[in-house]
Amino acid sequence: MSEQTTSPSARMGELISLAATRGALKKAVLSKPDHAEVQRTVLTLRNIGGRVMIQAETLRTDNKAMHENINVSDTSRLTALCECYGQVNLICAVGSCELRRSKSGNRTLIGGENLFRALQKEDTPKVAISANNRQKQYILSGNEPFLRLLDVSDQNGRIHDKKQSKFRQINRFLELTRDCLSHLPAEGELRICDLCCGKSYLSFAAYHYFANILGRKVRMTGVDLKPDVIEYCNGVAKKLGFDGLEFFCGDISKYDAGGKVHLVISLHACDTATDLVLAKAMEWNADVILSTPCCHHELNHTLNCPALAFIAEHSMLRQKLCDAATDALRLKLLESRGYSVSALELIDPEETPKNIMLRALRMPNFNPNSPSAARLCAEYEEAKRFLLGSL
Repeated sequence: MSEQTTSPSARMGELISLAATRGALKKAVLSKPDHAEVQRTVLTLRNIGGRVMIQAETLRTDNKAMHENINVSDTSRLTALCECYGQVNLICAVGSCELRRSKSGNRTLIGGENLFRALQKEDTPKVAISANNRQKQYILSGNEPFLRLLDVSDQNGRIHDKKQSKFRQINRFLELTRDCLSHLPAEGELRICDLCCGKSYLSFAAYHYFANILGRKVRMTGVDLKPDVIEYCNGVAKKLGFDGLEFFCGDISKYDAGGKVHLVISLHACDTATDLVLAKAMEWNADVILSTPCCHHELNHTLNCPALAFIAEHSMLRQKLCDAATDALRLKLLESRGYSVSALELIDPEETPKNIMLRALRMPNFNPNSPSAARLCAEYEEAKRFLLGSL
């Protein structure tokens, strides 16, 4: 591993291979990809057919995951992978190192030699290697203290039968949050708001994910109108030692975050409360917005569209139409304000019909005065006129 003869990417490939061979590889996270359709790749050890392999899971921007199994000694393939990303973080049982690419294209390996020496020791600790089976691998295990305090799991970390759906919902939300990491600041304090937070399962889960799993500095606020809920949540946060998490009782439309907000989340804000959440997030120019609406009553009362009367005359179909149209309008508004938008499935609709997540990712180079921005605003206004008529 001579610095004179080996490039930083090749040295990182060798280190990943060595860590895997020694059974000390926890994971390697490859981020800041060269290809726009890719979000990141994560390398972990897997037991495949009785043979230890490095599994590369590549998450694409369309939320599809691609898998590749790599021989632990295939340093050329590992090097080639590293070359496709601007940052590689290697985490092992004995330490870590980082490969960075500067704006000028130069690569630097930080901590590589120290990790190499640690991996050479005879008593290198081994990590548990998962089998490559079809069992769902969740971000949370159920044994997290906040899940026990919120009565999602018991003291042994077993998920209560009645909370299995909630546990899956929380994990799915964290997976969708993880997909947005490249749109959040990579360094410094993260400012997060959970609006209409309720009992705040997501507040505690998001704080735990960023602060405890990713090791980020976080300042997070949950906002809700119910004083008893806010008092309860502040008590739980204090018991957990979540110093960066607080809860505020008040109207979200009047809440002042006191500066830049990077991530706004909201789960099942009722009816027009979702619109208040989105309006506040846009006011803050939040980098990422993740909102799962609840009921959709407003449009049902105000729909005035003769062209859709053949649907609207049936009450059940009218409600389904209004549900979809309301969320589509919200996405169109977000798009007109400079966001790339998607409607995603949060959880299996058999578990809850309230399973649509609205995801908005702020486009950094959006110009509100551009012709494209004007076109998006016009499309939003035209859609409103179509659904509401003269109202």
